Amino acid sequence: MEHGILTDRAGTAAAYAAGADYVEPTILHNLLVQDADGAWKEAPLADAWQPAPSFAVIAPADLGLSDPSADPGRVEDHLRLVMTAAARRARPGATIVLGSGAARSAPEGTDPAAARAQLARSVRLARDLAAEHGLEAILEPLHRGESDQINSIAEAIAFLDEHDLAEMRVVADLFHIMLEQESLDVVREHAGRVAHAHIADTDRRPPGQGDWPLREFLTALREGGYRGAVSIECVW
Repeated sequence: MEHGILTDRAGTAAAYAAGADYVEPTILHNLLVQDADGAWKEAPLADAWQPAPSFAVIAPADLGLSDPSADPGRVEDHLRLVMTAAARRARPGATIVLGSGAARSAPEGTDPAAARAQLARSVRLARDLAAEHGLEAILEPLHRGESDQINSIAEAIAFLDEHDLAEMRVVADLFHIMLEQESLDVVREHAGRVAHAHIADTDRRPPGQGDWPLREFLTALREGGYRGAVSIECVW
């Protein structure tokens, strides 16, 4: 099982020096940068990372992935830009983590069913654009402090199945699992639908600096059949 570190460009050298097998790049402000007008564009290829197995932090807060009134052209253009930039720096079959809690939170007053349907359209679009580039878009459950949409592994799988996205897989992130108090039995049960894993210790500290059940989490994944990579995502 490979172990990597989710970081930005500034943390890359330290990640490899610490023994990481890979770096999981954040898309925003690294692979994509903003010009003087605030528009997102691909960073120069001279700043290319080593080929990565996964990418995260893909959408700005105002993109409106769950907003029925969002500009569909803007959403598509941004997601297409994400996939193009990632593909240039990706291992074959790399995953694109659909987290970005602020971007997928529904605006206040939005009908919940309409928000959920809009999120399904956004997720489907991300899936299709990723596939065009040989990538796999995967859905990450986030705790309720980060988003009102998709807060647990069980909910993520139910959402995908409900919207004819049953072939899509999810992220198992111990930080969100602990804050949502989701049982590790759920992790074990659904490990076959897990495409990627994130890990951190108490309050998102580095592994070994808290008391969260890191060993039990990894065991649940392995017992459920997961054989993929694990990225450390923490505050250093």
